[in-house]
Amino acid sequence: MNKIYKLMQVAIAFLLISGNAIAQQAQTNLPSWSLGPFVRPVGANPVISPDTSSVFNDPMQKKMARWEPSDTFNPAATVKDGKIQVLYRAEDNSGQGIGSRTSRIGLASSVDGVTMKRSPVPVLFPAEDNQKEFEWPGGCEDPRVAVTANGTYVILYTQWNKKVPRLAVAHSKDLVKWTKYGSVFRKAYNGKFFNIPTKSASIVTKLVNGKQIITKVNGKYFMYWGEEHVYAATSPDLINWTPLINADSTLKKLASPREGFFDSQLTECGPPAVLTNRGIVLMYNGKNNAVGGDTRYTANAYCAGQILFSATDPTKVLYRLDKPFLIPEAPFEKSGQYPAGTVFIEGLAYFKNKWYLYYGCADSQVAVAIYDPANRVGKK
Repeated sequence: MNKIYKLMQVAIAFLLISGNAIAQQAQTNLPSWSLGPFVRPVGANPVISPDTSSVFNDPMQKKMARWEPSDTFNPAATVKDGKIQVLYRAEDNSGQGIGSRTSRIGLASSVDGVTMKRSPVPVLFPAEDNQKEFEWPGGCEDPRVAVTANGTYVILYTQWNKKVPRLAVAHSKDLVKWTKYGSVFRKAYNGKFFNIPTKSASIVTKLVNGKQIITKVNGKYFMYWGEEHVYAATSPDLINWTPLINADSTLKKLASPREGFFDSQLTECGPPAVLTNRGIVLMYNGKNNAVGGDTRYTANAYCAGQILFSATDPTKVLYRLDKPFLIPEAPFEKSGQYPAGTVFIEGLAYFKNKWYLYYGCADSQVAVAIYDPANRVGKK
C-alpha cells in the first residue's frame, strides 16, 4: 500500500506540473478576428541588444556620449525602401533603475525582419530645442510609428523630464530627421490634459495594396492611448489630438483592467491598431496584478492581449481575448531590468505578406515574433 501511495503522489505531482505548464502557455488557437499566432523565429532573438561602443555628440552634455550601453527595448516598426525599420528606445548609464537614465531613440533596418543594421547615432533625442524642458534629462521613450499614404512618418512617444511623462508627436520623411511638435494634448480643452501623465498611443492603420498606412475613422484620424486604461483621441492633422471625454469632462474609458485576468493591473496600448474587415484590432500590454491577478501567470509580468473594436463605433468593444497571445518565455524575456518578465509590444510592420511584431524583453533587449496570414491553422 505504501508503494502504491507513493506512486499516486508522483502521478499527482506530475499532473500538477503539467497543468501549470499548460496554463503558462500563450493562446495560439486564436479567434478569426484577431491577428496571429505570432511565432518567434528559431535562434533569431534577441535582434537588438545594448552596445557599449555607440557614441554620439550629445547636444545637452556638449560632449561625446555613450547612448545605448545599458538597455535597448520597447521598439516601434515600419517599412521604408523595401526594408523593415525599427525605432527602439535606448538607455545610457547615467542612473540606476527604471526611469532614472536618459532615453534616446535609435534606428535599425532589416531586409529580412531579423538581421539588423543599426545606425551608429540616435535619431530622436533631447536637444537644445523647444521641447528641451519636457525631454531633459529623462529623454524620449517608448515610440510607436506609422506612415501616411503620402510617406510622412508619424512617431508618438513619451517625453520624460523626470517630472511628468507626456505623450508627444513628431513627423519625418526619412525616419532620421524629425520635426518635433510636442505634447499631442497641449491645445485640447484649453490644455486640461497637458500636465497630467499621458503615454502609449496606438494610431489606427489599415492595409492598402499591401502597405500598412494611417487611416481615418469616421472622417478623423483616431488613436487609442493610455497606460492603466484604454482611452481614445481624434485629430484632423496628426499633430493636435482631442481626447474623448464624458459629460463630466473626465476621460472616457474604453477598456480597463480585469480582476482575475492577465491584464488585472494595466491595459497599456501597444503598436498601431489595424482596421480589418471585422473591426479594429488593438494589441495591448496587460500587467498581471500580484493581488487579484491571474495566478496562472507570473505576478507583475507583462503579457500581450488583443481587443476588437467596432469599425463604425471605434469606442465599442466587440471581443477581447481572455488569455494572452504572447507571454514571457525565453530567459532574456524574464531577466534584465524587469525580472518578473516582459514582452512589451510596440512595433508592428506588414512586410512581404507577413506581420512582424517587435517587443521589449524585460526592459533590456528587443525581439520579434512573426505571423504568416497564409498559415491560419488553429483559427476558430
